[in-house]
Amino acid sequence: MPQGPITIRAATAADAAAIAAIYAPYVLSGTVSFESEAPDARQMRARMAASDGLYPWLVATSGSDGDGEAVLGYAYAARFRDRPAYRYVVETSIYTAGTERGLGRLLYEALVDTLRAQGFTQAIGVISLPNDASISLHEAVGFRRGGVFREVGFKQGRWIDVGFWQCELNDSAIPPIEPRRFADVGVRRD
Repeated sequence: MPQGPITIRAATAADAAAIAAIYAPYVLSGTVSFESEAPDARQMRARMAASDGLYPWLVATSGSDGDGEAVLGYAYAARFRDRPAYRYVVETSIYTAGTERGLGRLLYEALVDTLRAQGFTQAIGVISLPNDASISLHEAVGFRRGGVFREVGFKQGRWIDVGFWQCELNDSAIPPIEPRRFADVGVRRD
């Protein structure tokens, strides 16, 4: 178990190496990520910068006996699709370094609360299947199964199904309200 309380905060460029280290095992030894090469810290910093202040990147940290804080996990949102009509919807991702009980939920709840405060209408979680732990986490924070695409990814010598889980964040107003920038809203915990 980590030393000290867990804190959720906005990720910074200085967190990129820790984020890359957390993500690498998911890329290299599993089917959770469909990437084949793990991004390094520089590439992760570029991904974070591409959010352009609109999409949140959060980290869960814990103090470590005077050695400063350790990044235990991260979650972020990104553009769901490129077309302008999709700009009210985000795709979410979460990765943790270990199995600290409740860490993923704490981090994901902060992401969902932040996205709600920004005014996004829907969040889409994309899950390679089977993955009972990820499904349970998504459903615990309000996502519901939206559908499954069969055999759309090939990795580790097999075809993989992908499930889409959807979370209603805010009412879909007409006309829609433009989402606020993460840089203006900050991390929320409601």
